[in-house]
Amino acid sequence: MPPRGVKNKKRKKRTWDEIGQEAHAHRDASVDEVRPSLPQLPATLPKDVTGVPETLLDEFENRITQEPPERLVEMLAKGEVTATAATNAFLRRAAIAQELTNCITELLPQRALARAAYLDTYYTTHKRPIGPLHGLPISVKEHLGMKSLRLHAGYSAWWDNIASDDAHVLKILWNAGAVFYVRTTEPQSMMHLETDSVLYGVTVCPFNTALSAGGSSGGEGALLGLRGSCLGVGTDVGGSIRNPAALNGLYGLKPTGFRIPTDGWSSIAAGADNVISCIGPLSTSLAGLSLFMRVVITAKPWLVEPAMIPLPWTPQAHAITATTKLRIGVMLHDDIVLPHPPITRALTLLSEKLAAVPNVTVVPWKAHVHDEAWAILSSLYYPDGGRGDAEILAQTDEPWRPLTEWIIKENPCVKDLSPAELGYWLEEREEYRREYAARWNATGSGFGMGSRPGIGSRPDGPGVDGDGGDDTVDVILCPVGPGVANRHNTAKYWGYTAVWNLLDYPAAVFPVDKVDARVDVVYSRPRASFMSGADEQAWRLYDDAQEFHGLPVSLQLVSRRFEDEKVLAVLDYIHRVVELPFCGKI
Repeated sequence: MPPRGVKNKKRKKRTWDEIGQEAHAHRDASVDEVRPSLPQLPATLPKDVTGVPETLLDEFENRITQEPPERLVEMLAKGEVTATAATNAFLRRAAIAQELTNCITELLPQRALARAAYLDTYYTTHKRPIGPLHGLPISVKEHLGMKSLRLHAGYSAWWDNIASDDAHVLKILWNAGAVFYVRTTEPQSMMHLETDSVLYGVTVCPFNTALSAGGSSGGEGALLGLRGSCLGVGTDVGGSIRNPAALNGLYGLKPTGFRIPTDGWSSIAAGADNVISCIGPLSTSLAGLSLFMRVVITAKPWLVEPAMIPLPWTPQAHAITATTKLRIGVMLHDDIVLPHPPITRALTLLSEKLAAVPNVTVVPWKAHVHDEAWAILSSLYYPDGGRGDAEILAQTDEPWRPLTEWIIKENPCVKDLSPAELGYWLEEREEYRREYAARWNATGSGFGMGSRPGIGSRPDGPGVDGDGGDDTVDVILCPVGPGVANRHNTAKYWGYTAVWNLLDYPAAVFPVDKVDARVDVVYSRPRASFMSGADEQAWRLYDDAQEFHGLPVSLQLVSRRFEDEKVLAVLDYIHRVVELPFCGKI
């Protein structure tokens, strides 16, 4: 059965490889529609291809596609650039990004340019923009439905499914004036922190095409990383917005559940609230995250989608100034996996800089049994034991990708749960949330971080203030994952992102620095120092600092449930007082 909200065109049964060939042909044909035709890529490309697009585009196209979304909407609203010109520039840059990183499922030149022409006519006639996003090109992860277009969510068996309507969030963005011009790749099963499917293959990182762009919104990550988009729509149930945002030097937000509408997306688990799946933005700027949230929530989506929380967007209630007392908890590691040297260096440096800000107090944050969180999550992700995925893959004899096998077949917590067993794990989820709330509330009285297992003579991290105080922590500063962009099929630790999905806390990712092979050197740890088997496995992935040189290093800021405005306000303040990223433009 196709997901709710899609139509299935009946055809004779085809194999996954036949469908994959059709998917490639369809995507390539959509790229060929771009006008004027794109120049040939250089015969030899560097691993870091981020500088390639600007050698192939003209001055106007380069300038427009490198504007942040908040500046571009201002230009469009003032008539400084037309929607048609902006859309065509992004179509061309997105086509180049596809050739470099394999990040899109299809371009939409005819739809997009027709929409842009309508907006330009409206502007000329009415002398004003149609809405707050007038003419802004926005990229969209494929499994968010667009009327009359395919909605396959990365499965070959769903290739012929056609969306009967636009996803709710896309309707809101459309009414605000957005232009949808490209759809981006996701992995098989949607449950990878990489992007790999039999339909399109592997999406790679533009900063090093030998490495992964992350996932599951990896197509968005690679596209925005190459500035083929300035604002994109992704989804997140275990890190799928934050991971690709981090790996590609972007800003990404996993909102609190039920603030951004989800009607109209396609997923096996669509509608299941065991672990809340979220829709959220990826952007080339921090302001782009706020722009997205403000536009969507101001539309009062709860009036159409009753599951949404009727909570207005109120950033003014969380404005931070030099007189605001700000308390930031720093989690150096989660007691399970130690981050790689560039992550620890960035976290240490930022913590030290924040500790020097007069109105900021930096305190240690000790993770609360994050291994238990993963056991709960793993049990709730697949309460059917993975049967749904297996049945869909079997329809076209689609081979299981390695990370699909890992998350389902090799995961000891994935079991076909009885109603009573599911009830048990749901209660475990609620108990864990209560425990974490109590831990957060206790930060006002102070507590120790605990010591890191021995790693030779390496420093233990920033000198943070552990004497507590009367106030609880406002936000937690922590890693996004063990490392930076990784080799294909190695993203097997989700703990730094997925725990916040279990807790339903909003979390924002932001670029801090780049890997410096001269400083972020590889070093050995004695076996006794590893905190877990996952720690040893993850540590060995950082085996060649030169291979990761120049890659973005990002961190994560987390706040409590429904404090989405707060986490963005604190991040904005950190930007102002510390001037991130340290290395300049990423």
